[in-house]
Amino acid sequence: MALAGKLAKVSRLGSYIRSRSLIFNRIQRRGIAACIDPSIGLSDEQKEFQKVAFDFAANEMAPHMAEWDQKEIFPVETMRKAAQLGFGGIYVQPDVGGSGLSRLDTSVIFEALSTGCVSTTAYISIHNMCAWMIDTFGNPEQREKYCPELCAMDKLASYCLTEPGSGSDAASLMTTARLEGDHYVLNGSKAFISGGGETDVYVVMCRTGGQGAKGISCLVVEKGTLGLSFGKKEMKIGWNSQPTCAVIFEDCAVPVSNRLGKEGQGFNIAMKGLNGGRINIASCSLGAAHASVQLARDHLMVRKQFGEALSNNQFLQFKLAEMATKLVASRLLVRQAAVALQEGRPDAVSLCSMAKLFATDECFQVCNQALQMHGGYGYLKDYAVQQFVRDIRVHQILEGTNEVMRMIIARNLLMDS
Repeated sequence: MALAGKLAKVSRLGSYIRSRSLIFNRIQRRGIAACIDPSIGLSDEQKEFQKVAFDFAANEMAPHMAEWDQKEIFPVETMRKAAQLGFGGIYVQPDVGGSGLSRLDTSVIFEALSTGCVSTTAYISIHNMCAWMIDTFGNPEQREKYCPELCAMDKLASYCLTEPGSGSDAASLMTTARLEGDHYVLNGSKAFISGGGETDVYVVMCRTGGQGAKGISCLVVEKGTLGLSFGKKEMKIGWNSQPTCAVIFEDCAVPVSNRLGKEGQGFNIAMKGLNGGRINIASCSLGAAHASVQLARDHLMVRKQFGEALSNNQFLQFKLAEMATKLVASRLLVRQAAVALQEGRPDAVSLCSMAKLFATDECFQVCNQALQMHGGYGYLKDYAVQQFVRDIRVHQILEGTNEVMRMIIARNLLMDS
C-alpha cells in the first residue's frame, strides 16, 4: 500500500499517545524557527508524511530513546508500528508491499524519525536498504517471498559486506561461496553487522569467483540456516538500540535460488545499495542536528549566568547561527543528492558521497557544539544532547568512511578532467 493511502488510515486512528518526554514536548511547544524549518521547499504531500514521521518520533520514540540506549533494547514492536505507516519499505515498489516513494521522500522521513531516536532510525534505514536490494535485483519469486514481510517488518534484515580484514577495501572480502549442485556452501565471517543475531534475513556479499570486485556475488541467507552462527554482542559507544555482532558461516549451505542477480554482480549490487544508504545515514545525522539545535536554543534561553540568560551572549549567538547554517547547508546537499540518485544522473554517486561526507561531519560538529553549550549538564545522560553526539559519531565511519568519500569525489574530479 502506498504511503499516501496509509496516511488516510492513520488519520482515522485518532491522535497518538501524548509524549512523556518533557524535552521534546518543549521543542514542539516552542515551534521550529523559520530559518531551519525542514518543511521548506517540500510539496504538500511531503509535508504531510513528514508530519506523520515527526509525530511518530515524538510520541513513540523520543520518550523511550534513553531507556533503549541504556538497557540496549532492540525496539522491534515500535519498528513494526513504524512499518504500519509505510516506513518498513519506503522506496520499495507497492506491488510487494512497499510505499513506492522517492529518495527525497525517504530522506525527509528518516530526518524526522531521527529526532526521536537516531539509533533506531538508522537500523530502519539499513533494513529499508536491504528490502530495496531484494526488490530491485531479485527475481519475481524472490520479491514475492521476502519483500512483503520485510516491508511489514514482520521479518527484519541485515546488510553483510564488512569483514574483519576488509573494511574500506570491500572488494578484497574473503567470505567464499563454493557451488555444490543446487547450493552454495559459505565459509567466512562478517563484522559489525547491525541487527546481527536478532534479524531474520541476511543480504550477504561473498566470493564465488576470482579476486577483486568481479568475483563477488550476493546471496540472501535466512536465520536458522545450518552453519550460520553469530559472535558476541559488541559493546558500543552509541547505536545501542540495535545489536551489532559478527555473522559467521561454517559450511553454510544456501540454495542457488537465493542469489540476487547473476554471479559476479554482487559488488555492483552492494555499491548501488550503499549509494542510497549514504543518503539515508546522512539524513539520520540531519535529524540529530535539527533536534540538537533546538535543544541548544532552548537551553540558552533558560540558563542564566552572570546575571542574564546565555541567549544574550553574542559569542553563543554566533555559535548558534553557525550551527543553524551548517544544518541547513547539509540538508540542501543531502536533498540534492537524493534527487540526483532518484533521477539516475551521472553525478549521483559523487553527490551521494559529498552529502554523506559533509552532512555527517558538519552535523556531528553541530551536536557536539550543542553539548558544549549545555556545559556540564550536556555530559549527563539525563539530557538528550549527549546521546545524539554518541549516536551520530559512527556515521562518519559506516556506509563508507568519510575518507573513502573523499577518494570517490576526487576520483570523479580527476577522471572528468
